[in-house]
Amino acid sequence: MCLPPALRGPATFWLSCGGKRVSDIDITNRITTNAQQCGGRPCVRGMRIRVTDVLDLLGAGLSQEAILQEMPDLEAEDIAACIRFASRRIDHPILAE
Repeated sequence: MCLPPALRGPATFWLSCGGKRVSDIDITNRITTNAQQCGGRPCVRGMRIRVTDVLDLLGAGLSQEAILQEMPDLEAEDIAACIRFASRRIDHPILAE
């Protein structure tokens, strides 16, 4: 199961998801941006499912299984890619003054 540490515990976050570790998921084919779709916000595989939609559902406490039932076009690796995408976006150095 590919869920963030808050939902599964830090020890399980890097376990496999669809046969791959979450940290190894290639987000370049799963997370797309298109200026003509969803205001240019990052989406899952060109669909109108925004990364923020998936992250909001996870943050609200829905399980991966519940999200996949709610959005049948999603795959487990899509959810993992959303998590990885968010992780990369916030992982940047901040210079202290």
